[in-house]
Amino acid sequence: MLIPILAFCVLFIMVASGGLLLFYREAALKRITEAINPHPKPQSVRGALEKTKSSFENVIGQFQSVLPKSQAEVSVVMQRLIRAGYRNEGAVKIFYGSKVLVPISLVIFAVVSGLANLAPFFVYSSCLGLGFLGPDFWLGSKIKKRQKRITKSLPDVLDLLVICIEAGLSLDQATMRTSEELKRSHPDMCDELGIVVLEQRAGRPRAEAWKNLADRTGEESIRNLVSMLVQSEQFGTSVGKTLRTHADTLRTKRVQQVEEQAAKTSVKLVFPLVFFIFPALFVVVLGPAVILMMESFKTLFNAQ
Repeated sequence: MLIPILAFCVLFIMVASGGLLLFYREAALKRITEAINPHPKPQSVRGALEKTKSSFENVIGQFQSVLPKSQAEVSVVMQRLIRAGYRNEGAVKIFYGSKVLVPISLVIFAVVSGLANLAPFFVYSSCLGLGFLGPDFWLGSKIKKRQKRITKSLPDVLDLLVICIEAGLSLDQATMRTSEELKRSHPDMCDELGIVVLEQRAGRPRAEAWKNLADRTGEESIRNLVSMLVQSEQFGTSVGKTLRTHADTLRTKRVQQVEEQAAKTSVKLVFPLVFFIFPALFVVVLGPAVILMMESFKTLFNAQ
């Protein structure tokens, strides 16, 4: 009885193996061919986008050689780009390339739309001037917005730093934990804190890493924070109390700024009142009286 069962099992395994070979022959051949002659895998969507971005940067970067620039000017532009959050190596090339492409685009638009026929010299000079200075204004706007976001997020970051330090972590560990925890709510400030952590891991002193943070952001509140941290480290005072005091000072300063803006509202409303609201009130209040006076004078003159 055992021999027929074993023979049946062996026959079943042989038939199943043959069926698998017949049905999956193409897949097996494909896998064997890939193992012998490996081909690169198709790019993902992210890889294709990165490749397109690099190609775009290379195309725009070709125009940056047209503008004459010194090393000092390039350093200033790089610092401004870093303050705006652009740390890519191709950001400088794109910036200078845009200072060439934007004026050309505006000139082409003026020619196609027919604006150049109205006053050619004025239109062309305006297009060239605005196109050349446009990237500078745009970059300045990006820097101000990013600095505003960093200043707004600083009290929350300091509160979490105080909590981490009072929980027993060192300042370096608290900085790393804060940069990880608040990455979604305050990405700009956490990005800068992450750079501070990387610089300290690379062996740079803590005071120098924090001073580089102040130089990168260019924000006065960050400079005050760095000065307080350096002084507390030099004199051995409590870092947690220093950060808590600075956070309270920043919140008080923000409340004072809001109160100042509210106080300025009454002065700023004078011009809309004088130029827009008062004329409408005069028309509504004095309009009927003026109409009646005109009709009275008209009947008086007609009677004479």
